[in-house]
Amino acid sequence: METILVGRRAARPRSTARSWLGVSVITASLFIFVTTELMPVGLLTPIGASLDISVGVAGLMVTLYGVSAGLGVPFIVAWTRRVNRRVLLSALLAILAVGNLVTAVAPSYPLVLTARLVMGFANGVFWAIGVGMAMRLVPERHASRAAAVALSGISIATVVGIPLGTFLESATSWRTTFLIWSALSALVFLAVAAVIPSLPSENAVPAREVFGLPFRNVPLRLVMFAVILYVLGHFAAYTFVRPFLEDGSSVSSGFVATLLIVYGVGGAAGNFIAGYTVTRNPRLSFVVARAGLVASLLVLLTIGHSQVGAIVALALWGVSFGAANLCQVNITLAAAPDTFEAAMAINTLGYNTSIALGALFGGLFADHLGVTSAVWFGVALASASLLVTFGLRRTASRTGLGEALATSG
Repeated sequence: METILVGRRAARPRSTARSWLGVSVITASLFIFVTTELMPVGLLTPIGASLDISVGVAGLMVTLYGVSAGLGVPFIVAWTRRVNRRVLLSALLAILAVGNLVTAVAPSYPLVLTARLVMGFANGVFWAIGVGMAMRLVPERHASRAAAVALSGISIATVVGIPLGTFLESATSWRTTFLIWSALSALVFLAVAAVIPSLPSENAVPAREVFGLPFRNVPLRLVMFAVILYVLGHFAAYTFVRPFLEDGSSVSSGFVATLLIVYGVGGAAGNFIAGYTVTRNPRLSFVVARAGLVASLLVLLTIGHSQVGAIVALALWGVSFGAANLCQVNITLAAAPDTFEAAMAINTLGYNTSIALGALFGGLFADHLGVTSAVWFGVALASASLLVTFGLRRTASRTGLGEALATSG
């Protein structure tokens, strides 16, 4: 999976064993952050019932988190460009621990949303700096591998976090689930303090450079259009997968948790498979992954209310989304190899804003037209993402992106 393009790097640490332990802590941090973002997806039904709100309104827990994670990151990264990265990471994890604790004990939904909004800012910053921190911890020859390992924390959280949260909720309650996640955030905070060395900020990117990059870089702009569309479609549908599965059928919360675990296993498999295929043909891998996403949603719509149909749909969905996540990161970095931090900030901005808007639009569809309409909306957007790829292919042949992608492994 050594397919990530890397930029300039500072002097490397001497202790390889300790360096990889640090990379493991970064990976654990990514897992904690992204799971915190996505965990409410599997908890919308009990949260809505407990706080006396609709599932669409409960989906704002994902929307506001994504809005702050996406829109805030270019500014906060620029404002903290002189802050030691270990100190910054520690502060972000502290915010996460406190935010999850507030969510667990909040007596009202507005307070829950406020905590989610603040945690979203912390999440967005970490998306932008996490991979770069992992790359700096290891000897230069291992930088690509460290980046891939760190990114696996994002992929695993994306596909494991939701079923894990659903399982914990079914065994305890949604409040206890967030309380557990607050404790885990504090534990990772301690690991950062014990393992991560001092990492002074380097190669900081001003906000104006981040915002200007898509206008100057046509391939990156097309990549981001494709990413935004499929992420919008995915989260419009997936945010409401539990209500969809429960609508019109008598499935238990335990079976829903099992289905989400199936999705998680599929996602891990998709990430693993893409680690090999993306080195051979990144664009084709990206196309196949998103085509699988469209197919899985159609299977869910047609036979998803049967147990076998739901299992097939969720397994294919997990494989496809897990593969798409790894592919899009490689293609994003290949489109902007000389502006690594700016490309990651743009990726963070587009991806997290799409999570927020996907959950928002899906909630509007779910509340006004039924949860099935949210899935159809996901089909439409994921299909549109595939159409954008044809523009990317033509542009790649004119700009040299194709050569970059072909040699990114």
